[in-house]
Amino acid sequence: MKSPVPDLAPSDGEEGEDRTPLLQRAPRAETAPVCRSARYNLAFLAFFGFFVLYSLRVNLSVALVDMVDSNTTAADNRTANECAEHSTPIKVLHNQTGKKYRWDAETQGWILGSFFYGYIITQIPAGYVASRSGGKLLLGFGVLGTSVFTLFTPLAADFGVGAIIALRALEGLGEGVTFPAMHAMWSSWAPPLERSKLLSISYAGAQLGTVVSLPLSGIVCFYMNWTYVFYLFGIVGIIWFILWIWLVSDTPETHKTISPYEKEYILSSLRNQLSSQKSVPWVPMLKSLALWAIVVAHFSYNWTFYTLLTLLPTYMKEVLRFNIQENGFLSAVPYLGCWLCMILSGQAADNLRAKWNFSTLCVRRVFSLIGMIGPAVFLVAAGFIGCDYSLAVAFLTISTTLGGFCSSGFSINHLDIAPSYAGILLGITNTFATIPGMIGPIIARSLTPENTVGEWQTVFCLAAAVNVFGAIFFTLFSKGEVQNWAVRDHGEPRN
Repeated sequence: MKSPVPDLAPSDGEEGEDRTPLLQRAPRAETAPVCRSARYNLAFLAFFGFFVLYSLRVNLSVALVDMVDSNTTAADNRTANECAEHSTPIKVLHNQTGKKYRWDAETQGWILGSFFYGYIITQIPAGYVASRSGGKLLLGFGVLGTSVFTLFTPLAADFGVGAIIALRALEGLGEGVTFPAMHAMWSSWAPPLERSKLLSISYAGAQLGTVVSLPLSGIVCFYMNWTYVFYLFGIVGIIWFILWIWLVSDTPETHKTISPYEKEYILSSLRNQLSSQKSVPWVPMLKSLALWAIVVAHFSYNWTFYTLLTLLPTYMKEVLRFNIQENGFLSAVPYLGCWLCMILSGQAADNLRAKWNFSTLCVRRVFSLIGMIGPAVFLVAAGFIGCDYSLAVAFLTISTTLGGFCSSGFSINHLDIAPSYAGILLGITNTFATIPGMIGPIIARSLTPENTVGEWQTVFCLAAAVNVFGAIFFTLFSKGEVQNWAVRDHGEPRN
C-alpha cells in the first residue's frame, strides 16, 4: 500500500536552517481521525497515569503539615507575625487522631527532598531500557511500585525518620522511570505535527494530579487523618496499573485494535526520523549543544517548579497563615492554571507549525521564553506585595500558569532533535533537572529561618534569576531539527 505521507528527510546537520520534517512545502498527509484513535487513547491513559504519579508525589507536602507536632517544632518552624491570621473560623473540629512526630524544619526538608535521591538514579537507565525494550512495562511497574510504597508511608513514619526517608527514596526510584519511558513510547506513537498536542495532553495529568491531590489531601487530613491520604492515592495507582497493562501497547505495530489507516499514518509520518543503528551514539549525543540547551532549560525551570511544589503549602501556612484545609485548596490553584495552559499551548503550538508554517525551532523557543520569563516576573512580584493575600495567590497562579507554555517548548524538544533516543535524552536532562528537587527545598529552608516575607523574597528572586538564565541559554543554543548523530550510522553518511 502506498504511504499517505511523502518521504521526508531530516536536516543535514546541527547548524543551519530549521528544516523540520513535515513542515516543508511537500504535500501533507491527511491526518488519521482523532476520535477513537489508538494514539489519543494512549495520551489519555498516560494523562491519568501522570495524574496518579503527581498525586503520589505531592500528597506528603500537605500531609507533612499535619504530621508534625507544632509544639515540639515551634523553635524551628516559626510562623512570622508580619501577616495577620487569615483563616476563616472553622465550625467543624479538626480531626487530631493522626500521630504527631517530633521533626524539626531541617528534618522535614530532608524528608521532602529524599524522593529525588531515588528519582535521579533511574533516569538514564530507564531511557536506555525503554529505547531498547519499550516503555509500557517500565512505566506501568514504575507507577505500581510507587503506589505500593506509598501505602506503607504511615508504617515507615512510625519506624522513624530514617525509614520514611528510605521509603520516599524508593518511591523516587519507581517514579524515575516514568518520564523517560513515556518519551520513548511517544517516539514511536507521535506524528511530528501532533507531538505538542499528544505530549501536552499526557503530561498535563501531572498538573491536574497536583490540583486534585493538594486540596483533597487537605480535606482528608482535616476530617479524617493524614494516614488516609496515602491509602487513598496508593489504591488509585494500583487500579490505574491494571488498566494500563490491559489497554496499552509499546508501538502501533503491536497494538491489537488500531486501524490500518492510523497505523500507516503514524509509521509513514515518522519515516526517516528514526535510526536503525543498534548502539547508542553516546559521544556525539553528549557533545551536542542542542542537548545541553535542553539540560540548562530543564534544570532552570525545575528549580522554580520544585521549590513551589514542595514548599508552597509551608508558605501558605507560615507566612500567609492559612489553615490546613484552606492551604490545600489555595496551594492547588496555581496548578489548575498550569494544567489549562498546557492543554491550550499544545494545541496552539501544533497549529502554528501545521497551519501557519512556523518552524519547529521558532515555536519551541518562543514557548520556552514565555514559559520561563513570564513566571519569573510574577514570582518576584508575589514576593514584594507583602501580606496582600489575594494578590499573592493571583501572582503565584499566573506565574505557575505561564510555566505551562514550556510543555510545548523545551519539554518536548528531545523528540525534535532525536526521536529514536528521546527516552535517553529525557533521562539525561531529567537527571540534571532533578538536582533542584534535591537541593532547592533545603536551600529555601536555610534562607527562611524566621519565615518572614523578606526571606521569602530572596527565595523567589533566586528562583526567578535561575529561570531567566535558562530561558536565555535555550533561546541561544536550541535546535528544532533532527540531528545528524540521531539518524545516521556512527560516522557513516546517509543515503
